[in-house]
Amino acid sequence: MPRLTARLMAAAIFGASLMGFSSLASADPAPDMQNWDAVLKQAKGQTVYWYAWGGEPRINDYIAWAGNQMQEKYGVTVKQVKLADTADAVSKVVSEKAAGVADGGAVDMIWINGENFAAMKRNGLLFGPWVEQTPHFKYVDVIGKPTTINDFTVPTAGLEAPWGMAQLSFFDDTSRVKTPPRSAQALLAWLQTHPGRFTYPQPPDYMGSSFLKQVLTEVVDDPAVLQKPAGDADAQKVLAPLWTYLAKMQPLLWRDGNAYPANGAALRAMMADNEIDIGFSFSAAEVSAAIANFELPDSVRSFVFDGGTLGNTSFVAIPFNASAKAGAVVLADFLMSPQAQLRKQDPKIWGSFTVLDMDKIPPADREKFDALDLGVATLSPADMGKVLPEPHPSWMELVEREWQKRYGVAP
Repeated sequence: MPRLTARLMAAAIFGASLMGFSSLASADPAPDMQNWDAVLKQAKGQTVYWYAWGGEPRINDYIAWAGNQMQEKYGVTVKQVKLADTADAVSKVVSEKAAGVADGGAVDMIWINGENFAAMKRNGLLFGPWVEQTPHFKYVDVIGKPTTINDFTVPTAGLEAPWGMAQLSFFDDTSRVKTPPRSAQALLAWLQTHPGRFTYPQPPDYMGSSFLKQVLTEVVDDPAVLQKPAGDADAQKVLAPLWTYLAKMQPLLWRDGNAYPANGAALRAMMADNEIDIGFSFSAAEVSAAIANFELPDSVRSFVFDGGTLGNTSFVAIPFNASAKAGAVVLADFLMSPQAQLRKQDPKIWGSFTVLDMDKIPPADREKFDALDLGVATLSPADMGKVLPEPHPSWMELVEREWQKRYGVAP
């Protein structure tokens, strides 16, 4: 789920500034977040166009289920607009603002990542704050899971709703890998004796960029510098260890680093086809789900690096000019409900860990979570180990741009 480029954002915002915003006014009143019954009434009959990454059938099926629930419970229609790149939705909102479209926009809700959220927040492209006034937000674990209110170091400020927890984990075929590598350096050493048996999706694909961030966090001299904007440091010096590492890894990758899988689903398929021996995912139960669906052999198991792996929260946000703000708010609230979160954590459905605090939800729901079988290859929360914080979004903008210059290949 990559970012909108800074150049495109700046150009569109500049064009909008030439038109002037003072005359723009919303014709549709924003939902009254102090009156939930009124929000539900306003939402009924609305159609929410949810722009969400569409590269994983399992996730698309979950979104379709959520849409059916919304229609049955609230009379809200949900239509998923499947994206290959989240930046496509963001650029649409930017273009609408530049054209003076202050209401009736095409995008009602976005499954958004940290880089795009930071850009949209900075440029006033989001509706809100609204999240903390929704009924189900009270169940969210904002203490034990602080990334539910901080997105890649940027405070969410009630502008986006958490709907899933993610931590990077690796998986290997134990019939071929006897001792999996437990660090970035160990992975490089393993590749030197097993060339061609590992790869990563091409950035700016979300999974490919996540791998680069994991390596950067491990090899950088001072990881704390990554929590601040890149402009506050000597970026060239900070990133030097990453380029040194990748220069050694690149010729050892699958197909000599001359081609890359498109996304995480393609990476998983390569494991099934015996093209690689080690893959990775941000979904804790993805491997178990794939085994259960006969997409991976039952010899595949998950592991994490000893020093920890990156962790974050998935969010949804509502653009400032969304046509169906009330419907989008109700949808986001439903996605935080114990019912939706339980189904999302089920590895047979998706396998994405919940954002909820088990001590806050009703006891009957807690029992259902406790009874959930996470699957044969899913690590327990305790076994997932240390969670490493995501770098500030500005670092990834630099890394992706420079990576494309050094290693990018035509699609």
